[in-house]
Amino acid sequence: MKKKRMSKKVEGHAVCIPVPLQSHVSAMLSVAKLLHQRVTCIIADGFMSFCIEAGLEFNIPTSQFWPISACSLLGFYHFEELVKRGAVPFKDESYFSNGCMETTIDWIPGLKNVKIKDLPSFIRTTDPNDTFLNFFIQQLKWAPKASCTILNTFEALDHDVLEALSHLFPPIYTIGPLHLFSKQIKDKTQEKIATNHWEEQQECINWLDSQQPNTVIYINFGSLAIMTLDQCTEFAWAIANSEQPFLWILRPGVVEGNSPKLPHNFVEETKGRGMIGNWCSQVEVLNHPSIKGFLTHSGWNSTIESISAGVPMISWPFLGDQQTTCHYCCVHWGIALEIQNNVKRDEVESCIKELTEGNNGKEMKAKVMELRRKAEESYTPGGSSYLNFDRLITQLLLQN
Repeated sequence: MKKKRMSKKVEGHAVCIPVPLQSHVSAMLSVAKLLHQRVTCIIADGFMSFCIEAGLEFNIPTSQFWPISACSLLGFYHFEELVKRGAVPFKDESYFSNGCMETTIDWIPGLKNVKIKDLPSFIRTTDPNDTFLNFFIQQLKWAPKASCTILNTFEALDHDVLEALSHLFPPIYTIGPLHLFSKQIKDKTQEKIATNHWEEQQECINWLDSQQPNTVIYINFGSLAIMTLDQCTEFAWAIANSEQPFLWILRPGVVEGNSPKLPHNFVEETKGRGMIGNWCSQVEVLNHPSIKGFLTHSGWNSTIESISAGVPMISWPFLGDQQTTCHYCCVHWGIALEIQNNVKRDEVESCIKELTEGNNGKEMKAKVMELRRKAEESYTPGGSSYLNFDRLITQLLLQN
């Protein structure tokens, strides 16, 4: 007698696509209402606080996901207190150059040896009605009302900051490094999902394949940073004078008001030891054996990807949270060197040589390799991020 096969209940998702005519939309909406399942939770970017308000109205647990560094999040949270204490806005433009930026802020628990210049850059204003300053103050007021907080970091990297945040925010789940964690997903259909604004050039990887191990400086200032033509020129000559092999990503729009224009003779000076591209697979580049160091804007994705690859950095922060992330990379974690905003070729060249040849560079490499080891431990079974992700699913997604 044949055994009766038990039917397995499978939950599915329907995509309803009507012709854009009112009668068609109305009828299709009726079908969608019959098929729908109740939303069990909301996960929203931390800077979209209106989602918390909506979640409270409909009694739906709402989590905030902050794709910035934990240290910069702690800085953002204290914007309002900085205003109350009169530290910002600045009284006038002279405060940008009279030493005020060097003022130590020693009253924020969890942030050590921080100066005004190290906090997220949106406090750098003389206008009490500044749109960005007030926007972030209002956004962070909602943070304690979320059901939980998700961060793309790991506990061994940010222990003291996470401890301070735990007294200000709802339950915190560190589930990073996310780009490593997500690699464990075996669904082939997800491999084609990408978020790049520009096409990744395979030529970058092909060129790296032709280079000696542990020699190439990778330069990429992300998708938002904009430099002046003078700054681009200073970077170019620093790279040329360093005599180091390099891969430089000059995306469209990276130079203010111009297409990237390299100095006369730059190509000739660097012939045979450099490549310039428009965009690349950064994770693949950072994990390539030829990479020696990373000249970066200290965006959080770039930073945690570099840490996870064990690559020391040279930091030129541009905007927002990047200043705080740079400070932690250079001062607390000891894995980066900072370039001043005005960009001088001698300083940049000196940083490149220190990273590639100096004792400081060797120490940075050792420290970032240790952080890489801890990052790998965090997302493997039993690691802090692995366990936090399991708790997140249980406590947020399945509680209803």
